[in-house]
Amino acid sequence: MTHTFVRTTRVSTSHGRIAVEEAGHGGTPLLFIHGNSSCREVFRHQMNGPLSHGCRLIAFDLPGHGASDDAIDPDRTYTRPGYADCAIELMQLLGVTEPIVFGWSLGGHIAIEMMARCPDLRGVMIVGAPPIGPGEAALGFRNSSHGALGRKRELSESEVAAFAHDMTGGCAEPFILDAIARTDGRAREILFNARDAGAGVDQRQVVEESAVPLAVVNGRADAFIQLDFFDRIIYANLWEGQCHRLPGHGHAAFWSGPGLFNPLLERFVRDVGTR
Repeated sequence: MTHTFVRTTRVSTSHGRIAVEEAGHGGTPLLFIHGNSSCREVFRHQMNGPLSHGCRLIAFDLPGHGASDDAIDPDRTYTRPGYADCAIELMQLLGVTEPIVFGWSLGGHIAIEMMARCPDLRGVMIVGAPPIGPGEAALGFRNSSHGALGRKRELSESEVAAFAHDMTGGCAEPFILDAIARTDGRAREILFNARDAGAGVDQRQVVEESAVPLAVVNGRADAFIQLDFFDRIIYANLWEGQCHRLPGHGHAAFWSGPGLFNPLLERFVRDVGTR
């Protein structure tokens, strides 16, 4: 792995101050959006990879996560459309146009929200984010006790450890446990209550109608999602005509298996970066 010079800053937005990390000096912007109760450091294997030679890589902590502030207005921000609004505002403040967006788990759902609002996205890659429509949560997600931790306001030390294990496929480093413990518990609670109440776009409809190139990559051993659900969707513009499944990896395949995952991401960036 190459070691790339990373620039960090905090950007003031209407949702609160956002911690941002950038690497690379290329002309193609690539935005990384992390999952529920995680942080930007989880993209270390990508930020320090060869993509930094040709792309402007941007990772940030969602409001209520990592080094970002807790949301100024939690009910406004801690929803999929609220987070998407924050990401779009952040891109505008950074002078970024026509980015490629990589979204993991919650980040993938945020990316789909962005697809609905920003038809000029060059491409979107989602990992661990079933694009469910209304009433389809049970079809897209596994019914597991550890999955339920993602919506719980307060987590015990043992629950943090269990959540981190399933989140990373058993590859959690201490910073991931710290990120889960740091997360504003209201963010988990409000996020799922808002989803269940119908907040946000019909994500299945978006991916079935949007012309934005969409890459779908999942770990075959994902503990949270129903992989077969992805195969039932009639995508409007599915990259390479298939949903990729990476053997031996779980919910965060980009973290646990960068040697297998990064070539896929690099190929996707090459394919859509000149759009």
